[in-house]
Amino acid sequence: MIKGCKICGIKDSVTLNFIINHPYPPKFIGFICNYPKSSRYVELNSLKKLLNVKKNKSEFVAVLVKPNDEVLEEIKNLPFDYYQLYDCTPDTIKNIKQKYQKKIITAFTIKYESDVLMHKSFANVTDVYLFDSKGYEKSHSFDHNLIKNIKLNRELMLAGNIKFDDNLKNYEKIANYLDLSGGLETSGLKDTSKIDIFLNNLNKLKNET
Repeated sequence: MIKGCKICGIKDSVTLNFIINHPYPPKFIGFICNYPKSSRYVELNSLKKLLNVKKNKSEFVAVLVKPNDEVLEEIKNLPFDYYQLYDCTPDTIKNIKQKYQKKIITAFTIKYESDVLMHKSFANVTDVYLFDSKGYEKSHSFDHNLIKNIKLNRELMLAGNIKFDDNLKNYEKIANYLDLSGGLETSGLKDTSKIDIFLNNLNKLKNET
């Protein structure tokens, strides 16, 4: 059952304010903190200004690809509720979780069944499992059949080329949360009209179930 969503890759205050003040805001809002290859990356000083807002009903997520100690120290006082971690070992995640007292979204990039099975090693350090494509910032798809029948001890978040106007019922039996970024953009920029349609459609689905 889909409980909510994450809107990722926010980098401007106009979009952020639209989202957090929406009648049906997302549970999670993600910010790209240390991956400059992404067009959605937010530099530290800009990030500090951007996050100086009232979160209302949403929770903020720092998206981090194999973060080093310097990055973790730089963002430790920012108002993040979760760290979303790519390419980290279970021991590394355990240390980050204990040191910074954050909830953890462990991200797995999926192409083969063997990629999915890796989740078993992270059972003791993860609060939410995120299954994403191998595209990282490029919003590629992956075969959702690979995760349809897995049993997890935590909630599952699904990313990878989900569009703002998709039939959300297609994801009901797979995920607890949907994670969108590129699917809410026009010409590489977040489009508030697409965000509005998606959040309204998600609310309709939640009211039906």
